[in-house]
Amino acid sequence: MPDALAQVFTTPGLIWLFGAVVAAGLVRGFAGFGSGMIIMAVGSSVLEPVSAVIFMMMAELLGPLPNLRAAWRDGAPRDVGRLMIGATLAVPVGIWFLANVSGDAFGWVVSITVLALLSLLMTGWRYKGELTPRLTVGTGALGGLMCGFAGVPGPPVIMLYMSSRLPIAVIRANFLLYLLAIDVVMIAVFWGSGLFVWEVAVLGLIAGIPNVIANIIGARLFDPDAEALFRRVAYLVIAASAILGLPIWK
Repeated sequence: MPDALAQVFTTPGLIWLFGAVVAAGLVRGFAGFGSGMIIMAVGSSVLEPVSAVIFMMMAELLGPLPNLRAAWRDGAPRDVGRLMIGATLAVPVGIWFLANVSGDAFGWVVSITVLALLSLLMTGWRYKGELTPRLTVGTGALGGLMCGFAGVPGPPVIMLYMSSRLPIAVIRANFLLYLLAIDVVMIAVFWGSGLFVWEVAVLGLIAGIPNVIANIIGARLFDPDAEALFRRVAYLVIAASAILGLPIWK
């Protein structure tokens, strides 16, 4: 058995990682986002920061693929492209910070960021302005910075779209497209910067198999007419992932 594959079965907290991946897939299929928060909340308590991010992006690489065609149809790919312009430029900066922080600091940053997002969303605040190209690119850059540093590219983009007046079907589709695209960018940057860890990558790919199944199930549960339920599930996922990710549970 190859060393990388053998390493999978000796990873501390393996059952928690796979449980998080299944829960994340269900949520990602239903809401289009939230999976990275769940995986990183658990991963940051089990793995070192760089390994946690690698595990997350590899586990999520396969999961959303069954829902990709529908997301391209329902979403706004041009807006996602603008998000990715900003994200691609900012990801390397975030990764530099990631490689130079402690595990505990990493966990606190992830959880506090997610809780701050939740608090702002639950106030009922809504962005009433136009989603201009400049605003979209800037939001993508902030997401890319957070992705490189904390493995959670979603919060700024979630804040932008969840506070908008766009239909939830469009919001969900844009989340799915953006998060898949940024995973691809992250893999390329990690590879090019020499931070890629093969043992963790193999573990993430294996975890991606149940993630695919969970994504399919989650997508079947989505109802574009049930906006109130959509938001409640989103808020619950954000809160649970933030609380579980606190370093006090280590």
